[in-house]
Formats: sequence, structure tokens, C-alpha cells
Amino acid sequence: MNVDAAVAAVAAIAGLCTGVFAMLAFRWSERDQAKPTRTSLHTEAVLPPGVDTVLSVLRSSAVVLDEADAVVKASSAAYALGLVRGGKLAVEPMMQMARDTRRDGEIRQVELDLPRRGTGRGEALAVSARVAPLGSRLVLLLVEDLTEARRIEAVRRDFVANVSHELKTPVGALSLLSEAVMDASDDPEAVERFAGRMQNEATRLTNLVQELIDLSRVQNDNPLEDAEPVRVDELVAEAMDRCRQQAGAKQITMASSLSGPSGSAARGGAGRREDGAADLHVWGNRGQLAAALGNLVENAVNYSPARTRVGIAGRRISAPGGDLIEIAVTDQGIGISEKDRDRVFERFYRVDPARSRATGGTGLGLAIVKHVAASHGGEVTVWSAEGQGSTFTLRLPEAGAVRDRERPADPSAEGLDDEDRPYETFNDPLPAHPAPEVLP
Repeated sequence: MNVDAAVAAVAAIAGLCTGVFAMLAFRWSERDQAKPTRTSLHTEAVLPPGVDTVLSVLRSSAVVLDEADAVVKASSAAYALGLVRGGKLAVEPMMQMARDTRRDGEIRQVELDLPRRGTGRGEALAVSARVAPLGSRLVLLLVEDLTEARRIEAVRRDFVANVSHELKTPVGALSLLSEAVMDASDDPEAVERFAGRMQNEATRLTNLVQELIDLSRVQNDNPLEDAEPVRVDELVAEAMDRCRQQAGAKQITMASSLSGPSGSAARGGAGRREDGAADLHVWGNRGQLAAALGNLVENAVNYSPARTRVGIAGRRISAPGGDLIEIAVTDQGIGISEKDRDRVFERFYRVDPARSRATGGTGLGLAIVKHVAASHGGEVTVWSAEGQGSTFTLRLPEAGAVRDRERPADPSAEGLDDEDRPYETFNDPLPAHPAPEVLP
């Protein structure tokens, strides 16, 4: 009995000791898990509550740094701008700002020009960096991309400078010519000569002011508020009629070709138009579309040598988002060099300033065309080769609902409305020519 009792007592003591050791091991394990590790110090868990959510909705690029200058949190925009690389802030001036702010707690802001990452271009990336303390140990860096804002400001400054110059030139010429007229009051021939030059300068000034008004209108107005289905053949006829006098003075032949609904072409010189193209419609502001196409045709006439040909071709093309109407204006003029091709749609940019002054050009016509095309959901492109001429192509969404509504259910149906009958667009027809090729 005594031996059994002793064994039982030893077993009880051993079990108690095992339980105590197990409990202590469990407690020690919990304490080790609760201790912060070196990696856990740099996770998003150290951010104050709600900061992560706020940073995710900011438009600015955001970077959060800890006391060791390690990146705790960085937005995708910060990586895209190249601010963060390999878990470190890669811009030394910003890093120094963060250290200074961590030391004294002051908010700092600076504008910097950074090289573009991986582009190989010399352009700088303009940014505004703002650093502020975030809690007791973290620093928040917000970076705003100012590149586009600076570009727009530069365009505005150039525009104001160009407008001032363009207005000053004819106004100054009118002032000098008026003095010349007064001094030559006893010489009728000189007065007549100076008066003619004054009329030319006044016309140039009027055209410049009108194009400035047109450019302002197409930039500020929403053309689709007063949109309507516009027939392409009417736009072409109006553009040709607008330039008929200049074309006649240079003996330039204008010809049009519009592809009808089944691919048939309606051809005409500067006179009659055959039926088959009335199915082509675009949706937009008629006045702006007429001005845009008129500018393209007028440029083609002004920059073409005498006794050449200007063609306007229209057709329907298929596109993923719906059919487009393509209107191409082709000339046999001096052409545009490759270095100038990308800039011809800039305001006041002229390939040949001397020739533009001779033709009365203001350098705003193609800028107006570009804005009209963009505001109508289309585009304008140019193909050109020096000495071979140019082709400006205007692509606009087709007014498909109008086409479907006006197409007869029976293709052989007769009884056309007056609006669909052939009509004359010009009173003095010239011999018809083959349709101009729509160059690439």
C-alpha cells in the first residue's frame, strides 16, 4: 500500500510539473508572436487608421516614409513617375526634404524638374512636391505632376504673343499708309496705290479678328447642343463655292467625288453634281463643319500653283465604333516637309510665313479644323510630300439614324422628294475630271 501511494504521489507531481511547463511554454510563445519584428515595422499596419483609404483616393502621387527613410506606402502613380525604385525614394531632393521635416516637423514644398524615366527624351517632368509629418514617426510626401499645366501655360503665352504680333502688323501698316495718303494728297496715283494697300491690310485684319472669334467659339461652345444631320454634298458644294473666285483667278480646277450608298461615285467638276451621294450625312453643327471644310479647301487653293487641280472626295468607311464619313481634300501644291507635318495644326504656325502673308493666311485655319473635328468626335490627318502636294482628311461619325430613316425600304422605289433630286451646285460648270485619289 505504501509503495503504491508513493508511486501515485510521484506520478501526480510529474503531471503537475508537465502542466506547468506546458503553460509557461504557451505564454512564452504568445509573447514572442506579439513582439514586433524588423519586417513588421515597415508594413501598412503602422499607418494611422484611415490614412491608407485617404491616400488611395488622392490624385497626387503619395509616398509614406518611416524613420529609417524606408517606403511604408506608395501609390501606383509614384511608381509610374519613377519616384520609388527598389523600395526606396529615388529622388534625392525629396529625400532631403523628408529628413528635414522629420527633424523639425515643418511642412515643406518645392517644384522640381525631373528627367523622364525610360523615354530617352530631353523633356523634363515638372512636379510639385509637398512634405508633411504623419504621426510621430512617419513622413508623407505628395507629388503633383505639373507638366501638362506648364505646357498649357506655354501655349497660352505663345498664343497671346502671336495674337499681339499679328494684330500689330496690319494696324501699324494702316497707320503708316494713312500718313502716306495724307502726304501724297496732291498725287492721285499715289493715293490710289496707298488706298489699295490699306484695303488689303484692312481685309487681313478683318480675317484675323474673325478667325480669332471662330477659334474661341469652337473651343468654348458645345457643337452637339445644336447638332443636326448635315448632308456631306451640301458641305462640299458650299466649300467649293466659297473658294471659286480664288480658284478662277489662278485657273485652278476644283472637282468632287462622293461615294454613294452602294459604292457608286457621284462626280462633278465645279458645276453639276450627279445623284447617288445624298446618303452621306454627318451629325453636328452645320456652321462649324462648313467652316472647317471651307478652310481645308481654301488652303488647298491658296497653296496650289496656277492651272492645277484641287479634289474633294467623300466616302463612308467602316470603323469599330460605327461608320465614319471621310472627306479628303487633295491638292497639287508645294507640299509640307516631314518636320513641319506634326505642327501644321498649331495656332499661328505657318510652314512658309512669307507665302502666308502673300495669300492672307493667319495661321489659324487648320487649328480651327482640328478643334471642330475633335469636338464632333472625329479627327483630321495630313499626308504630304514636298513638291507632290498634300491631302488633308477629315473623318467624322456618320449620322447613321438619318441614313436608315431616309433609305427606302424598297431599293427600286420611285417618287423621290425634291430634296433627293439632282440639283446644280454651281452655275458655271467646268469640264468634269476623274475623282481625286484619296492619298494615305
